[in-house]
Amino acid sequence: MSPDTIARWQFGITTVFHFLFVPLTISLSVLTAVLQSIWVKTGKDAYLRLTKFFGRLFLINFAMGVVTGIVQEFQFGMNWSEYSRFVGDIFGAPLALEALIAFFLESTFLGMWIFGWDRLSKGAHLVTIWLGAVGTFISSIFIIAANAWMQNPTGATYVPSEIGLPGRAELADFLAVLLNPVFLTQWPHTIAASFVTGGAFIASVAAYLLIKKNKEGAPADDLVAYRKGAKFGAWVLIVAGVCVVLTGDFLGKEMVQAQPLKMAAAEKIYESSDNAPFQILPGVAVFPGFLNWLYGTDIVQGIDPLVAQFQADGYLQNDGTQTQLQEEFADKLAEIRGDIDPLPNVTIAFWSFRLMIGIGLLAVLGGIFVLIAVRKDKIPNPSGLLTCVFVVMPLLPLIANSFGWIFTEMARQPWIVNGVLPTLQGLSPSVGVGSVWFSLIVYTLVYGVLAIIEVGLMLKYIKMGLPENVSVSVKEEAEPLSFAY
Repeated sequence: MSPDTIARWQFGITTVFHFLFVPLTISLSVLTAVLQSIWVKTGKDAYLRLTKFFGRLFLINFAMGVVTGIVQEFQFGMNWSEYSRFVGDIFGAPLALEALIAFFLESTFLGMWIFGWDRLSKGAHLVTIWLGAVGTFISSIFIIAANAWMQNPTGATYVPSEIGLPGRAELADFLAVLLNPVFLTQWPHTIAASFVTGGAFIASVAAYLLIKKNKEGAPADDLVAYRKGAKFGAWVLIVAGVCVVLTGDFLGKEMVQAQPLKMAAAEKIYESSDNAPFQILPGVAVFPGFLNWLYGTDIVQGIDPLVAQFQADGYLQNDGTQTQLQEEFADKLAEIRGDIDPLPNVTIAFWSFRLMIGIGLLAVLGGIFVLIAVRKDKIPNPSGLLTCVFVVMPLLPLIANSFGWIFTEMARQPWIVNGVLPTLQGLSPSVGVGSVWFSLIVYTLVYGVLAIIEVGLMLKYIKMGLPENVSVSVKEEAEPLSFAY
């Protein structure tokens, strides 16, 4: 295998593994804050116990997310130095802001939340978890803005070669990066999918414990709290699922404009059509004209004419336009255009797109199932089937999220910066096969160990169930904090 293939495998493995923690962190930070807000408002101990229970699970997941995320930045310099050199002026800005703003909010205020239960007033303590949640949202904004720029490079200009040096991209308008149409649709879609993940997690854990603890003869207060948690998570899951569908529609339309060949590959459409059907499975086409309606276009462009267009005119968006960077880099790209196959792997694009949608919808159906199972204070009898459902249910959105990112990144190929920099040209020139293989094996083994630790900790604290039914002691007025050295 070539170094670029192994480097791509390494980045793909570490990214997908890291993103298993991200959506749960984003959603649980907010949902924990919501549960605590309900407790502060109502004074009901059930919500305090749910806050502390799911807050502990949130912190375990958050810690693992931080550890696995650190590796991502190292890879930009180690395996993809040419990419970093070319786009560092643009890509570095959102990453730096994430570290300066988001990490500060998360580390500071989550620490205050952990240790401030008996040191801060109810209101002040509640503010700390909300500010920690704001930090996770800000982090997601900057990271997805950076990724969206790779899909649609706006707000940048091309600086030609200097003496002895290759050319590079330069930031021209940071606001244009944040107002990138792909980002404005991709971010809400990702956030909605995160709440599908968090809702499925809370609903399945609470419903499982409701059934298990009822069989063990748990107190009525415990059962009430578990039922509230199950319903809360199920409603979050269902509402977020609707938002995923709506935001996905907007994102799909934007990708048709910015990345027409990606979407043609996703639909396996080879010839342009004014009556393009939707294929549920390869060769199983239904709803003639559905794609024209879905993407809001009279003509759905096919793979063959788009490939021919690239070979003749270079990279063009669906309406024939280019971003400023794509336009200014066009002459440079023309020198190597004959060596570039602009078509992504159609099989991966087609199936990852459908698995993302299908598995995500199954997760939403799980939320409806939970609401039916616990309706009217009903507690289902324990069974192997129910246990299987509640084990699989939180995994479904994680799998759907992974397929979503596989589609996003794999169907962008052969570009590391869409329509500008081919992936092959982003690789570090001095990286050899042996070093990349070694780091790939090490990262995979380390991440496997971390996965075992994460699952073990999660299962341990889930089995422990809700904390004791004891109200937390908080001060009515916050006292000044001091640090002891």
